[in-house]
Amino acid sequence: MVLRDKEDLCILAGNANPQLAEDIAKHLGLKVCAATVGHFNNGETQVMIDESIRGQDIFIIQPTSYPVNDNLMELLIMADACRRASAHSITAVVPYYAYARQDRKTRGREPISAKLVANLMECAGITRMVTVDLHAGQIQGFFDIPVDHLAAAPVLADYILSKKMDDVVVVSPDLGGVQRARVLADRLGTSIAIIEKRRPEPGKAEVMNFIGDVKGKRCVIIDDIVDTAGSLCEGAKALAKEGAKEVYACCSHAILSGPAVDRINDSCIKELIITDTIPLPEEKKSPKIVTLSLADALADVMLNIHQRKSVSNLFK
Repeated sequence: MVLRDKEDLCILAGNANPQLAEDIAKHLGLKVCAATVGHFNNGETQVMIDESIRGQDIFIIQPTSYPVNDNLMELLIMADACRRASAHSITAVVPYYAYARQDRKTRGREPISAKLVANLMECAGITRMVTVDLHAGQIQGFFDIPVDHLAAAPVLADYILSKKMDDVVVVSPDLGGVQRARVLADRLGTSIAIIEKRRPEPGKAEVMNFIGDVKGKRCVIIDDIVDTAGSLCEGAKALAKEGAKEVYACCSHAILSGPAVDRINDSCIKELIITDTIPLPEEKKSPKIVTLSLADALADVMLNIHQRKSVSNLFK
């Protein structure tokens, strides 16, 4: 097989996370493709690609984080522009996939928004999707195109291992996150514990019980998303009451909306370890928050896709 040259690889960036796109391009020794992504006076999204992309493999770096709908429309319109400009392929690199928490109907007359977003991406001309730690893994099945579902666990594990801590136990904040906790625990060579909780209403959680031993341990809570941080901080408080020596937390996607940063600063959490799937604005930065970059990992995945090589081998 003849490998395609990197000159045929084009990186496009929307406004969602331009720094991540720059870091990926730097790792690959490329420049981000010249393009204008903004708004017309009436608020409609404006996209203009300022160089030829005919026959190229396009990678659009665009997490659908806040403002969600603006960033989603940018992604769709950029994809449409690439399709109409005769791109060879269009891969959406969407580290954070919006609407992932709306993946099924729990009551009558509810939408399945995660499926709708998948349909929109395919209709726009996207031929492949790369994402990180979907809230629900089955969302991969909402697509009829290839989906590379990557995990942040290798990067998170490397950082935790660098701290050379002993007596570590990985804690899942709920029963649904056990598999995620197991993956991290396997990389750390340790055991897991589970917080059993219930949600009396949306946005609120009550810790009911613990499964596993946390007394005298350094606990590392792992979750895919930290939004308002209410559940996370309550879980950390419960771990401390149960006798945990220290409590760390890590997540792939730090939305940190509303009072999240204040809650983390006031909590017993020693560090919150996050990735750059969502950019962290200055006003949300804190001495307790450590940001790890996924740029190098995503760049390697993109290069393997471009060169028609295995992606899974990168994570063995």
